[in-house]
Amino acid sequence: MAGTHYIVQDIQERTWITVSTRAIPRTLGYRENIKDGFIVLVDKKGARIVADQLGFANEVAIHPSGKWIYVNETFAKQLSRFAINDNSSLNGKEVVTTFGEGTFPDGIAFDSEGFAWITSIISNRIIRVAFSGEQELVLEDVNDDHVKEIEIAFREGRMGKAEISKVMSKKLRNISSLAFGGLDLKTCYVGSLLGESVQSFPSSIAGHPPVHWNY
Repeated sequence: MAGTHYIVQDIQERTWITVSTRAIPRTLGYRENIKDGFIVLVDKKGARIVADQLGFANEVAIHPSGKWIYVNETFAKQLSRFAINDNSSLNGKEVVTTFGEGTFPDGIAFDSEGFAWITSIISNRIIRVAFSGEQELVLEDVNDDHVKEIEIAFREGRMGKAEISKVMSKKLRNISSLAFGGLDLKTCYVGSLLGESVQSFPSSIAGHPPVHWNY
């Protein structure tokens, strides 16, 4: 599959996989009107598509309650979720929140209070999102002129690898992922597409323990 992107396991040992786009090359999926991404579930019954028509499906994460699966739709510029049924099927999509200029959601992690922490490529933002969809900006390292340039390319349907690979920020290098670590889960580690190191900063809120800690 051209755009196989992210994989996560849950406490029931089910595997959830995102395929960002069916487009080849996948840069053709960097469009706001392209919604051909999907989520695959792999369990004892085998592999099957459980959600489709997503706007570049990126990272997925299971809510700490175990009742919801969240997915970043990067080029739809929104965070969405599906309720997980007892038979592992998903209910219809709910849009948790939509993001403004320069925010293209990529990575996702949950804290101990059930809030989603979202990383944004290009604008180098980390945004904490409540279950209700309310947003709180945690940090950013953004170049306004660069964001304006990217938004023009995005609206004109010509966004591609060159735009993603350009860095104009002061410190962060196109952040794409986030994880909580440390003994108290209060250290936030940030990965990036173009960096050569992992950045970290302290958090006053602990992260939700990852499933693999139970193994």
